[in-house]
Amino acid sequence: MSAAPLVGYSSSGSEDEAEAGARVRPGTGGCSRGQSPLPSQKLPVPDSVLDMFPGAEERLADDSAKHGGRVRTFPHERGNWATHVYVPYETREEFLDLLDVLLPHAQTYVPRLVRMEAFHLSLSQSVVLRHHWILPFVQALKDRVASFQRFCFTADRVKIYTNQEKTRTFVGLEVTSGHTQFLDLVSEVDRVMEEFDLTTFYQDPSFHISLAWCVGDARLQLEGQCLRELQCPLGP
Repeated sequence: MSAAPLVGYSSSGSEDEAEAGARVRPGTGGCSRGQSPLPSQKLPVPDSVLDMFPGAEERLADDSAKHGGRVRTFPHERGNWATHVYVPYETREEFLDLLDVLLPHAQTYVPRLVRMEAFHLSLSQSVVLRHHWILPFVQALKDRVASFQRFCFTADRVKIYTNQEKTRTFVGLEVTSGHTQFLDLVSEVDRVMEEFDLTTFYQDPSFHISLAWCVGDARLQLEGQCLRELQCPLGP
């Protein structure tokens, strides 16, 4: 964004007026021939004005303590928006009751586990959109999935996941029926990603609803005995 000029001139002024204004007139503070001009003095610019136009190289500080210790997988840049495509999952009482059983038990193995604030099934990886891409990207997604019919799915198998960088671990419920329909959805989402030259989804995805998460790679503590015990309330 460019700064607006502090002084503006009317576009209707003639060149004669501009030249007249540029000439020095007697008695108006100008200097006659042979006299030395008064030294010019630059006034300091207030900090409030300087802060309005930070340098392009300035980077925003990323304080992981403000978001639960999570670490960015890619740096933030002005004008970029991190996003991903997902299907929101609306919880019911029986789901929350199950979560109240599973999470405390998992926390006996990994106390730092935190319950998810919202629940969903991902259909894409995290990608970066330029601001001017957002509206056409959303419209392209709507056009691609508009013809899909509703379908039912089941998620009843506890599974442990990590992100690609192994900086976060998740306890999730894996989809055991409805997998084919989710693959069809991902196929359309991937086409949109390709249109915008973005990363497509995993080759062999495991669709799931994340229940809880923690910082770091906690698979060693959660897999094995803990995972078998977490599956017991759901049956074999």
